[in-house]
Amino acid sequence: MAREQQKNSSGTELGRFLRARRTEVSPEEVGIKVGPGIRRTPGLRREELATLAGVSIDYYARLERGRETHPSPAVLDALAQALRLGETEHKHLHDLGLRAARRPSPSQGMPSRSVDPGTEVLLERLRPFPARVLSRTMDLLASNPGGLRSLTGIERWPVKQRNIARYVFLHPTARELFADWDVMIRGCVARLRALAGTDPDAPDLAELVDELRLKSPEFTQLWECYDVRAFAQGSKTLHHPEVGALTLRYQSLLIEGTPGHRLVTYYAMPGTPDYDAVVLLDQAEQDRGAILTERSQD
Repeated sequence: MAREQQKNSSGTELGRFLRARRTEVSPEEVGIKVGPGIRRTPGLRREELATLAGVSIDYYARLERGRETHPSPAVLDALAQALRLGETEHKHLHDLGLRAARRPSPSQGMPSRSVDPGTEVLLERLRPFPARVLSRTMDLLASNPGGLRSLTGIERWPVKQRNIARYVFLHPTARELFADWDVMIRGCVARLRALAGTDPDAPDLAELVDELRLKSPEFTQLWECYDVRAFAQGSKTLHHPEVGALTLRYQSLLIEGTPGHRLVTYYAMPGTPDYDAVVLLDQAEQDRGAILTERSQD
């Protein structure tokens, strides 16, 4: 009961998101002249954001504190514009608004970790390109040889411990492996934070977030920023101890029929040094020649 009272007193996810995002917008960015003296509030003040969005200060304060739970789409659009939100953040704001307006549904329990045979066939056919199947919380559910070996050292972890967010924050080689480690950790937190906005009581999410907040100061700091921007495509540069430096493009695709599961594949153009490197990663496991899944490893 005490935990529930504490949760209620801290406002809603909508209020916390608004509070976090306004601290990221400076007055100068939105044309507000700052007078002399010390501003104790980072970013925008409540009254400044309310004025920019065209709502009363009292209404906005109640919205941020969780006492107003039925914001109209027009109000959310105005707040998104005032906060200079991107498309992903704008959509997330509307999702939080819908959630605030209705009673949360009970948790559905732990989602499925099984990978269907058709997806395993795709993983095999994508070789030599590294490919993985991830859960909504970035658990590594399946991979082809390159998909596993491109995450140096993760194969030494127990299968159920293999998680991309856990790896980038806690594995000792992750900082050296990813040239853009700072970007990588922000992307992981953003994906988890987006899930927390729509399903905050999910047991798989809560367990992972509690662990990372306990073990990683970097995660804790980023978690409080409420950044929900995510990337479905782009490039990654790895400094791999076996094949050297390589830069790969990637695509992230949702898998129909398995909610929350994504197929992430990395690729390089044939005839390039990067392509030769992924071939070496794939061949390093050629003797095993099988998809590495939780089912086959247990």
